[in-house]
Amino acid sequence: MAVRIRMKKLGRTHRPFFRICIMDQQSPRNGKAIEEVGTYDPMVRDKSKRVTLKMDRVEHWMSVGAQPSEKVAVLIRKMKENDWGETKSPPPMMAPQVKAAPAAEEAPAEAAAE
Repeated sequence: MAVRIRMKKLGRTHRPFFRICIMDQQSPRNGKAIEEVGTYDPMVRDKSKRVTLKMDRVEHWMSVGAQPSEKVAVLIRKMKENDWGETKSPPPMMAPQVKAAPAAEEAPAEAAAE
């Protein structure tokens, strides 16, 4: 039995949420997991808080031969190195634009001048 560390998708449309699970390689994506070792929520703004992992359990499973998927391997590496990159601040709010209405005032003045 080949064991993988991979993500199980939960959540809803436009609001994904993943559990990081230990699963048999041949089981379906949302099938039965051997063990759940963490979560990944890509919608959280603070990048360092997106992932929660039980690193002792992940290291145990990797020591007995479990292979992480590509995406999970990146998350594990970032968790170990604490390298989440720069968090971008949201763009500044712009003031609402006010449309000037001098055209309505000029029309009666022009009619009176004639």
